[in-house]
Amino acid sequence: MIVPRAERLAGIQEYFFSRKLREVARLRAEGKAVVNLGIGSPDLPPSKETIAALSAAAYDEANHGYQPYHGTDLLRSEMAAWYQRVYGVELDPDAQVLPLLGSKEGIMYISMAFLDAGDQVLLPDPGYPAYAVATHLAGAEPLPYDLDEAHGWLPDLQKLEATDTARVKLMWVNYPHMPTGALASVHDLARVVGFARSRRILICHDNPYSLVLNPEPPLSIFGVQGAFENCIELNSLSKSYNMAGWRVGMVVGESDYLQTILTFKSNMDSGMFFPVQAAAVVALRNSEEWHTQQNEIYRRRRKLSCELMALLGCTFEAVRPGLFVWGRAPEHMQNIESFLDELLVKAGVFLTPGSIFGKNGERYIRASICVTEEFIQQAIDQIIAFLEVKR
Repeated sequence: MIVPRAERLAGIQEYFFSRKLREVARLRAEGKAVVNLGIGSPDLPPSKETIAALSAAAYDEANHGYQPYHGTDLLRSEMAAWYQRVYGVELDPDAQVLPLLGSKEGIMYISMAFLDAGDQVLLPDPGYPAYAVATHLAGAEPLPYDLDEAHGWLPDLQKLEATDTARVKLMWVNYPHMPTGALASVHDLARVVGFARSRRILICHDNPYSLVLNPEPPLSIFGVQGAFENCIELNSLSKSYNMAGWRVGMVVGESDYLQTILTFKSNMDSGMFFPVQAAAVVALRNSEEWHTQQNEIYRRRRKLSCELMALLGCTFEAVRPGLFVWGRAPEHMQNIESFLDELLVKAGVFLTPGSIFGKNGERYIRASICVTEEFIQQAIDQIIAFLEVKR
């Protein structure tokens, strides 16, 4: 390199899963039978109708140019209709819906649109690492707030009320929660919204898991009365519609907030490929039966993954929404990251250490259910053999 990397990258490492997936690929190239239970990338396909819509639109020669930065009218209308159908939330498709190239990109767009140097951001710990990275890149300062098992992985409002939030501009909230799968009620969210409103803090609720194994009716933060004043919400087709690689997400909220995000977004991308938008419209119309079938597959996988966690001596919740089993490691497991590194190299099973999600995740292990039952059983068998050797 003839120039050093930018100072804004100081303290930011390559994404954990980017690094570990290279290690998995290397081990497989060496002939190791590695089962990847680390990442939440759905292995199931989108609905057949979704794929057919993509193909049909791609064959139309008129559909390959630049697209509107705020998405097609049809996609925004369908997203608004979906919010009404799923969450009972009424949105103006022309003013309160902004399609995104995936919600992860949205995290960066939101951070760049609202944060200045010296601002602070309330981040859940444990929580999605992208929140902290986007905060750093925007020049702001992360201010973690604790979530723990004793409080149901919900914000401790007594602690938050005692926190100096004079410089806090943004707060990230995420339910169903990743990585733990914890749920929040309307009452829980209302208390957080009220706290943030009293401090003039904008809440961004990240909501991609509400249709996956959710034992409760799906919930939007806009189920809270008055939430439009100081909230926006991210959503995505990646998890619930098996479209992770398609990069289709959305941010919804009041038009002034969305226009601010669009100001940044329109200078960063050139719109979403039209066939992907046409297919997303069809996906959002998937039947309840389709979702039921997906969740039945995930339910069987989760049950088997719980057996894997029990084999490692972890304690966990048997029923949780989302694509992961989150387990507390046994106390005799002193160095969890070292144990999981050994498990990967010697047993060929990749599990995620909870520490990558924050200090409050340090005693935990996460297993993805985005692989077949056969592969989860293979992982169990390989772990049994590994543990027998260690004894």
